[in-house]
Amino acid sequence: MSKKRPDIPRFDHPIIETHCHLDYLDEEQLAQLLEQSREIGIERMVTIAVSADNLDKVLNLSRVDDRIWGTQGIHPHDAEQYNIDVEAQIIEQLDDPRMLAVGEIGLDYHYDHADRKVQREVFERQLQIAVDKQMPVVIHTREADEDTRAILANFEQSLTHKGVIHSFTSGMELAQYCIEQGFKLGFNGITTFNRAENVRDVVRSTPLEQIVLETDSPYLAPVPYRGRPNSPCYLPFIAQRIADELEINVEELLKQTYRNSQALFFPRELDS
Repeated sequence: MSKKRPDIPRFDHPIIETHCHLDYLDEEQLAQLLEQSREIGIERMVTIAVSADNLDKVLNLSRVDDRIWGTQGIHPHDAEQYNIDVEAQIIEQLDDPRMLAVGEIGLDYHYDHADRKVQREVFERQLQIAVDKQMPVVIHTREADEDTRAILANFEQSLTHKGVIHSFTSGMELAQYCIEQGFKLGFNGITTFNRAENVRDVVRSTPLEQIVLETDSPYLAPVPYRGRPNSPCYLPFIAQRIADELEINVEELLKQTYRNSQALFFPRELDS
């Protein structure tokens, strides 16, 4: 007999899912997710572009439901797909009001699916798009702390809207640099993994005002759903674990991370 998993907690404060990949779902799965997420209090979801063949998919998904928003960008795994035509498509589609940021961009030296020199060049080109568009960035960095910092340092003055280092698993030195520069750090189900004490160390060292919640679904499902497909509906488990690490009430965490997500992706709401 399989072990019964606990119900998903329901909290009073709404939640913004800042990083997921809804284009992995079929129509029926998406409809089910939208229904479940409404019950749990997931107010908005940002679905993230990663490759040339899902730029349009993300844009179209953002028109399916008013709670879905998106980004445009090429992930370091697919950096070798990047060319003038792809760049032009990203630039054009970022003009859509449903597109919130340039991403997912960055460096990944763990898998090295693309040549590192190409990764760096594509990262820099997309950072320049963010500068030109005055938009935030969604950054992926894995085992590339030194080069990530060096490249970001070249954009310290020009990248005025900063952004988020998503699924943060890098070292404390990069964390402190990004915090000082005004980036948000995105934390997800990894915070619940037994062997992720290094990530929880960063959580405890990050000002509450610079934390945002994400799932990176369908990847990285939190305990107690680890090993299964992830969902934005599991954000309450992540929120509770981060609140426990910071020794604060989860509603306090949700209130501030909601405001952080607004500042990141919906700044006009804070100005109104």
